[in-house]
Amino acid sequence: MDIPVYLFTGFLESGKTKFIQETMEDERFNTGEKTLLLVCEEGIEEYEPERFCSPNVFIEEIEDEDDLNDKFLTSLLKKYSAKRVLVEYNGMWQLKTLFDSLPKNWVIAQEFMFAEATTILNYNQNMRSLVAEKLTTCELVVFNRYNDSVDKLELHKMVRGLNTRCAIAYERADGNVEYDDIEDPLPFDREADIINISDKDYAYFYRDLSENLNFYHNKTAKFKCVVAKNHQLKNNELVIGRHVMTCCVDDIAFAGFILLGDGFNSVSNREWVYVTAKIKVENNHLYGKVGPVLYAVDIAKTSPPEEEVATFY
Repeated sequence: MDIPVYLFTGFLESGKTKFIQETMEDERFNTGEKTLLLVCEEGIEEYEPERFCSPNVFIEEIEDEDDLNDKFLTSLLKKYSAKRVLVEYNGMWQLKTLFDSLPKNWVIAQEFMFAEATTILNYNQNMRSLVAEKLTTCELVVFNRYNDSVDKLELHKMVRGLNTRCAIAYERADGNVEYDDIEDPLPFDREADIINISDKDYAYFYRDLSENLNFYHNKTAKFKCVVAKNHQLKNNELVIGRHVMTCCVDDIAFAGFILLGDGFNSVSNREWVYVTAKIKVENNHLYGKVGPVLYAVDIAKTSPPEEEVATFY
């Protein structure tokens, strides 16, 4: 039987404990089901189990990151015969540690991130990889202690640069909550006859095409990219694209497309080119599935962009 895991991430004093406390006081969620609450971080605020609307909530503190392993977690679940798990995760621990350690039948049901609205931009500047990994996978971001002196657009841009699908909420000190309604215009015109992608916008183009594949069918785009050739490619095939960094150097990966056409003998591996191509959504042996297959309209050699690795910021 799968065990649902409700994951709460964020840095110290970001509001995780308060939210979990209120959740366990809510009889719509805490209906008496045996629940294991794993607390991986000790803040100023403490839990008040006597206020939970069910006594079947069992709190275990995990102070050492090494304790996050399949055997130990399984033993805790068995100890309390728990049917679900809540995790208040330590903001300074890598999420990958948790994901790699969960027993096979533990499934992330929901993931929420909490942040102090007045300090999270500093965290993002100084510890970007820790912020980015939380933003990338969460379903909801709650910015606590929000006030009008905080630039809401900057918070919005920070989130949307990493996660286009999660909900964003801004909670004021009085408890009033505002939900994000800022529209996200793309930095290029998807409706243009030829979609011109500037050097700094390649990462956004690649992500939008990947997430809205059918929209781009029969569209034409022009962008700068690097050529990737190998012996597996046919004479009329190229792989083109750029390296993209989501949050830090460790996650840089090549984000490319298949390009079909003629005259590829004139370009070399790792050479920068400007490509104008028509996009088709179809099956290709290099993908092994349906994907964006580009048909070359024009290809011309060019110089590398100022920043060879594309980013979202």
